[in-house]
Amino acid sequence: MESTSRYFTPPADHFFLLGPRGTGKTWLTQRCFPDALRIDLLEPETLRSLAARPERLRELLAANPGVLQIVIDEVQKLPELLEVAHLLIEEKQGAQFIFTGSSARKLRRSGVNLLGGRAVQKSLHPFMAAELGSQFNLEQALRLGMLPVVRGGKVPEDILRAYNGLYLREEVQMEGLVRNIGGFSRFLEAISFSQAAVLNLANVARECHIHRKTVEGYLEILEDLLLSFRVPVFTRRAQRELAAHPKFYFFDAGVFRANRPAGPLDSPAEIDGAALEGLVAQHLRAWCDYSDGNQHLYYWQTRSKVEVDFIVYGDQGFHALEVKNSVQIRPEDLRGLKNFAEDFPESRRWLLYRGKERLLRDGILCVPCEEFLLQIKPNGFPT
Repeated sequence: MESTSRYFTPPADHFFLLGPRGTGKTWLTQRCFPDALRIDLLEPETLRSLAARPERLRELLAANPGVLQIVIDEVQKLPELLEVAHLLIEEKQGAQFIFTGSSARKLRRSGVNLLGGRAVQKSLHPFMAAELGSQFNLEQALRLGMLPVVRGGKVPEDILRAYNGLYLREEVQMEGLVRNIGGFSRFLEAISFSQAAVLNLANVARECHIHRKTVEGYLEILEDLLLSFRVPVFTRRAQRELAAHPKFYFFDAGVFRANRPAGPLDSPAEIDGAALEGLVAQHLRAWCDYSDGNQHLYYWQTRSKVEVDFIVYGDQGFHALEVKNSVQIRPEDLRGLKNFAEDFPESRRWLLYRGKERLLRDGILCVPCEEFLLQIKPNGFPT
């Protein structure tokens, strides 16, 4: 995967590049800024010396006057460095600062605001199918996900199994985010049953035998570590009574599979369906972040449980998408999209399924899911 190009385009000014571990932030900045002064806060000696004297950053820059970019990896490890960087930016030293991070918690609380809006925030996601091209395989993506660190491993299954342990040990336990690692592990398993579903925290709390407030805190940690996201309800020009709660997704289909228990009592079709919807969700989310203008991802559900899995709304279009883990299209599969069309006839409507044919039924374009994922690129929605 070393030679795989990414769709991310770095800004010309200072910026934060946020994304979960393993999405390739370090590799990308090395490729985009090969001559940058690099400060890796995952190196214990570097972290210790800068933690003792954050102003040492000024001395490093002064000793390298010809440097055009400074990359600070995993800046959430030492948010105090941002105070020094802010002063250097104010003094117009001329160098571009690039900050990477895999946790939004400390940055949100102290770091990003310190720069006074002088650095934009960008996101890096797992691979998109179109980035992989001929290397993309839908079945493999549903099983292993799209994380570069997993797909680039000699034994991807082992890397994926270790991924959750990495976060539990390094990000959660070492930073003291939770006192009860066992409770958090049970929460990860319980929340996996909420993949692609409307989030009900009370049910999750009952499943893992912990208080609802604790579950809310655990979910916040999961989102702070950029391991999950919520999709809100589309409420513009609402003509019906709609659902009130968001839907939940792990950021990567493989990470979902690593957390979701599978055994004789678990339906493979149900797990595959949740993984497929999650895979589409992560692609749509990446498309929204990588494309120009403002694009947002929603879902639509009425109180009577008529649902459309995804609504993409923004400068580049208005799309409603339903995802089905089946090779045949049944009339009931189109029900949600037809209802949505009654309220929003200007939308473009899609059904993504596991079949092989492109069909047009009742104004709904039915497209093989693999074909759609390979075609969706930043600033270019499939046609």
